[in-house]
Amino acid sequence: MKLYKLMFLSILLLGASCKNNEDKSEKSEPVVQAEAEPLPEMSVFQLPSSWTTQEGKDIQLEELRGEVLVMVMIYTSCQAACPRLVADMRNIQKKVSEEANRETKYVFVSIDPEVDTPERLKAFAKENEMDNDQWLFLRGDIEDTREFAAVLAVNYKRISPMDFSHSNIISVFDKDGVMVHQKEGLGTNDTQTIDTIEQHAID
Repeated sequence: MKLYKLMFLSILLLGASCKNNEDKSEKSEPVVQAEAEPLPEMSVFQLPSSWTTQEGKDIQLEELRGEVLVMVMIYTSCQAACPRLVADMRNIQKKVSEEANRETKYVFVSIDPEVDTPERLKAFAKENEMDNDQWLFLRGDIEDTREFAAVLAVNYKRISPMDFSHSNIISVFDKDGVMVHQKEGLGTNDTQTIDTIEQHAID
């Protein structure tokens, strides 16, 4: 008899427990995710262009929101200015503090998408010891590349089947994609560039 009473009591308690859980479930409010802040009007993330990384992944620039971007346009078969631009980017990255570098991505955008396939960009990244997550190589179609170059005020022109004449400009964008600094020329003083990265990465 005592056994039956215990079993009956257990069933009652279990039922009450289930009912309480149901009540809590019914009363719980849905989680509301905060909407992202609208992009500034001058943000490069407003561009609708699509790009392919050295890993073959298709992305839009807005996916890079939240990081300071240090960007330069090159082409991998260049034997003149581009190796020096690569060296300038590497020197800047080395001088930026570890804390700021955690919030910064260094981006190379090809002006020769016909030659610079994702496979070629990946090989170029490895050749230059830039094959970790902090370095990003992008290629787009010809129209998107021209539009992006216009935003950066980079002029380029094919002067032979394998060569381009182009501007040597390194641009810094804040975490919302607004351009905050440009450095023009090869091997020029990079103090202001580094200070700008530090200022916008550590906020």
